[in-house]
Amino acid sequence: MRGLSTLRKIDAVGRIVIPIELRKVLDIGKDDSVEILLEEDHIEIKKYKECNKCVITGEITTENRKYANNLVLSPSGAEILYKEIKDKKKAFES
Repeated sequence: MRGLSTLRKIDAVGRIVIPIELRKVLDIGKDDSVEILLEEDHIEIKKYKECNKCVITGEITTENRKYANNLVLSPSGAEILYKEIKDKKKAFES
């Protein structure tokens, strides 16, 4: 996206404020994470999108899979969930 430009000063510890207009356009809200990338002669800041993060282990791998209602599980997360369901089923049946 081009067209929005602004000048900001960096404070003593290296922080800058991202203008509200830019945060609205990019849908960046309080407590959202951003990626900061060095690209040759400039810095890019973009909203971080967690993709395929396991809801149980927090792992992000190419082996993660989505299940019912987009529940993302890693292989180890799926194993943990399977064992827990199996144990609870045994307790329920007895």
